[in-house]
Amino acid sequence: MDIDWDGITHVTKVDPAKPLPSDLGALEGTDLVLVGGSDDVTEANTLETIAAIDDAVPSLPVFQEPYSSSHVSKATIEAADYLSVPAVYNGDREHFVGKHVDLFTEVGSKPEALLGASLPVVGDLISSKGADAVADLATNVVGEGYVIQHLESTAAVTSGVEATYSPEQVAGAALATETFYGFPIFYIEYSGTYGGPADVEAAARYLEETALFYGGGIDSRAKATEILEAGADAIVVGDCFHDDPETFLETIPE
Repeated sequence: MDIDWDGITHVTKVDPAKPLPSDLGALEGTDLVLVGGSDDVTEANTLETIAAIDDAVPSLPVFQEPYSSSHVSKATIEAADYLSVPAVYNGDREHFVGKHVDLFTEVGSKPEALLGASLPVVGDLISSKGADAVADLATNVVGEGYVIQHLESTAAVTSGVEATYSPEQVAGAALATETFYGFPIFYIEYSGTYGGPADVEAAARYLEETALFYGGGIDSRAKATEILEAGADAIVVGDCFHDDPETFLETIPE
């Protein structure tokens, strides 16, 4: 599935460890779903969540956003449209370079488990046929430049974030995301609290090709509008999708 990033303005973050609303029809108004969370996420509940979303809204793009390589399997790769891997700039090494090395180490050393089929493996090294399969997988991996700005959030604790970024540092991370790393997404995450437009305004000046996502505390149309007008390409809404579906609907731009 090709993603038209220009058409993405509303993203729903669905936590597999939380109960889903009884009516998933509300997702028809969103443009993309990220399935992932920091606590109690497993391969099994990830698959259950993706399947439920696909049954309710088959045309909706669904990304798996794993916080551990153990959440990724052949089944999740086949179920989701893309694998979206965060790189947390203000986190520890494990959640920037380390996470990516772990993921591709697991893919490389166990291709038969992750990619299906009996691929030729010599020790922990992949022969040319296996390498081709890994290369095919890589086309479905999306990198996300990530800045976590709420120190008391589970995401911050999990990612080893000890300090927030100033707007200037957020802008620098945005610039690095587009010009150095080439990730298609730069994500400013306030994790349940509303951060306002300052970081978005700082980052937006440096992004032309990379999509700017903002998540955190979006629980009204007014906040959604403020963030989009500040320069975000898309808002990410998570908590109120699980807790208050009526409020969730109010966050969808008209």
